[in-house]
Amino acid sequence: MKAIFKKLLGDKKFPADYSRPSEGDIKQALSTIVDPDLNKDIVTLGFVRNIDITDHPNGTEVRFSINLTTPACPIKEKFKSDAKSAVKKLPGVSKVTVEMTADTPSLKATGSALSGIKNIIAVASGKGGVGKSTTAVNLAYALSKSGSKVGILDADITGPSIPKMTGALNPEKMEGDLVVPPVKDGVKIISCSMFKTDGSANILRGPMASNLVTQFFKQVKWGALDYLIIDYPPGTSDIQLTISQVANVTAAVLVTTPQEVSCQDCDKAAQMFSTLNVPVIGVIETMSYFQPKPHEKYFIFGSGAAKTISLRFGIPILGEIPIEQSVSEMSDKGLPIVSANPNSLAAVAYSNAAGQIARYLSIMHFEQKAALESFRLKWRSN
Repeated sequence: MKAIFKKLLGDKKFPADYSRPSEGDIKQALSTIVDPDLNKDIVTLGFVRNIDITDHPNGTEVRFSINLTTPACPIKEKFKSDAKSAVKKLPGVSKVTVEMTADTPSLKATGSALSGIKNIIAVASGKGGVGKSTTAVNLAYALSKSGSKVGILDADITGPSIPKMTGALNPEKMEGDLVVPPVKDGVKIISCSMFKTDGSANILRGPMASNLVTQFFKQVKWGALDYLIIDYPPGTSDIQLTISQVANVTAAVLVTTPQEVSCQDCDKAAQMFSTLNVPVIGVIETMSYFQPKPHEKYFIFGSGAAKTISLRFGIPILGEIPIEQSVSEMSDKGLPIVSANPNSLAAVAYSNAAGQIARYLSIMHFEQKAALESFRLKWRSN
């Protein structure tokens, strides 16, 4: 070691009290950082990777990466700053570089054209007019802004509006028998309205509608995605059942407005997903309140629906989205609010909700993996 430092320092005297940290020292320092959701430290969880220790005349530089389970981790920056601070305290360390990476786990196996999609998220409600499509779009764009690979499927056959809300153009490419979805601002988008040129209404019986939606899963080249957001049709009929079964949905998010009638309809959607063994990971309440000034809220449409649903089904409230004129104005221009005005109240609420969704999916993956490992160990011991 002294020979190395003599070479680095030249004629300068070798620092007798110099202490070079080992990889074990670095991992020990990082083991104090605990994931609050998984209740284990980031070393035990295998998040810490690619440790590199380089000696310089003025001290040691340490580089490593922290590989999370989603690019949309809400506390990603806290992990980074805490890790940097912990390693910087080690004797001899002069510089710390932390690279944040992510490898989103796949929770369910899917078939053929869906094989590259790691998580399929249903955004659903029991009735129309609650801001479900607006929510689906802004969740997708928020996840994409975090660095995730995201797609949107507009499965609302009777009222497809996502191309209008995003400005997405019609598909122009085919690869074999598969349609290549257009990409808008990094998000892949497919809607049934893209395949109609006359502007007429979609008048389809149940089996025809179900067959049409099935084609969006089997005949679209989605490629590799961390999250596919599906804007479900309102209601709980055949088409919703078909989507859930064909797509092998990972989890569902419910959307409601504050009124009691919306709460009742949302109940039906929650019960449908329960019957299909699709976990509902939370509820988002749109049009929750109007806030013209800080600390001044008006509950124009009442309040309490999200809280009622949360308590009834034991699910968290992912977000309460305020009423803002710019949300509808930007949607009409094909600009989701999280992109057009990311600092607005609504955009922040949608972005926080997207982070919570990514967080709960990571917890689900961890619990599923732990359960499978426990089963494997029990099976081997018998």
